[in-house]
Amino acid sequence: MIVDAHAHLLPKHYPADAPECFPRMEPIADSTDRQLLFGQTKFRATEVFFEAERRVEAMDASGVGAEVLSPMPPLLRYDLPADDGLALARHVNHFTAELTSHDPERFVGLGMVPMQDPDAASAELAAVAEAGLAGVEIASNILGSSIGDEKFLPFFAEAERLGLAIFVHAMPAPTDRLPRSGMGTYVVGIEGTLAAASLILGGTAAACPNLRISFSHAAGGLAMMLPRANYFWGGSWNEEAKNPERAVMPDDGPSPLEYARRFYYDSMVFDHRAIRYLIDLLGADRLLVGSDFPAMPREEPAARTLRSMDLSEKEWEDVSWKNAFRWLGRA
Repeated sequence: MIVDAHAHLLPKHYPADAPECFPRMEPIADSTDRQLLFGQTKFRATEVFFEAERRVEAMDASGVGAEVLSPMPPLLRYDLPADDGLALARHVNHFTAELTSHDPERFVGLGMVPMQDPDAASAELAAVAEAGLAGVEIASNILGSSIGDEKFLPFFAEAERLGLAIFVHAMPAPTDRLPRSGMGTYVVGIEGTLAAASLILGGTAAACPNLRISFSHAAGGLAMMLPRANYFWGGSWNEEAKNPERAVMPDDGPSPLEYARRFYYDSMVFDHRAIRYLIDLLGADRLLVGSDFPAMPREEPAARTLRSMDLSEKEWEDVSWKNAFRWLGRA
């Protein structure tokens, strides 16, 4: 069995009386596709984004047993007024609950909340749980603020209390340090790193030890930085015994690697060598299958790279489906 823990949806419609700042999904002549128009975003969406039957057909064709469905990231518009952001989140969450109800054995839904207003986002989590959604998707930064900022700690604490899963999707932050052409490639790696590191350094990981959180694309370059962070924490190479005399930042608490091993990471890193490193450093019990489908095409069959690796039976079962159920808090 394969659970695709990183797949996206788009609502087919928006209310006729929705605020002007809401997205639009316009019909395309002589096609079942629809055009998403949302601010500067213009995206042609095929039926598989919003029709449950088409999703099941695509899953069967690729060998996927179940999907974890989250909103397409452009819907995470934290620049909207908080009230409009909440209204949009509720509409998307209602659609997600409706789509996943088509086949609850094969679809698990994640909602969204208006993170531009942390109090409203925290309060809305109860409605997310009541709707039967397994958790929420958030962006890797909130209008340029790290998710590890203390102002978001009550949100993560409430998600932990309610047993909801969090999926952090890398999204560009305002910057002029890279050309816009790099936003979908290098920025994903940078943003994933900053998001996960901020939870460790900002104290959220310590304050919420039972928070179930995953990161898109293996949290970018985090795994390459962790051995250096561990050296500065413990003063040793290769995760040997701690040497406080050499530690630059001595700390009696868990190491950066120990915190990172509480998180989950989707394994969509496009190379078996990168996956092997993630398994060696973080553990096979931390990785999830992810595809970004249908925004990006899946490997055919799904998880082909993972299938080609010399994983033990236990490693394969963990990565292909068991870790997803652990992250989601599902039996």
